[in-house]
Amino acid sequence: MSTRWASGRPGFRVLREPETTRAPAPEPGHSHRAGLAEQAAAISAEWAPTAGRILLGVVFFWFGYHELVQPGRWTQYVPVVSESSSPAVVLVLAHGWVLFVTAAALVAGIAPRAAAAVASVLLLEIVISLAVTGLSDTALRDLGVLGLAVCLTGCKNQRLVLRG
Repeated sequence: MSTRWASGRPGFRVLREPETTRAPAPEPGHSHRAGLAEQAAAISAEWAPTAGRILLGVVFFWFGYHELVQPGRWTQYVPVVSESSSPAVVLVLAHGWVLFVTAAALVAGIAPRAAAAVASVLLLEIVISLAVTGLSDTALRDLGVLGLAVCLTGCKNQRLVLRG
């Protein structure tokens, strides 16, 4: 039997291989559950940005549609302008169209990061205009939706995207 030198340095004779410590054997079915959990995590990581983008688009469709159909119900949210004025209605209609077009881009996956950036700016404008009148549940909710839009702005790899 030949003698092996540890680390190639003289003086450290290894007469036998060191014992390895083994992890305890997994419970029956445990490795299967761990494998499923890893698969679910991988699928979630892959599809979560797409789901978030599409759901944000649905929210923008909803509000854009309602601003276009009933602008008078939304003029109270226009800052600085009297809510009963014609400019307030025009601003709500313009805002509704921007929401609607942004929603279409988000749902269809057309320039998703740019659409998310536009959504971030729109939501920042909404949060600021709501916060001017005081902090409310609506402003805090929209702040959370703004967080989603900002996160989507940084997502490079998304599914269901139209490529040029």
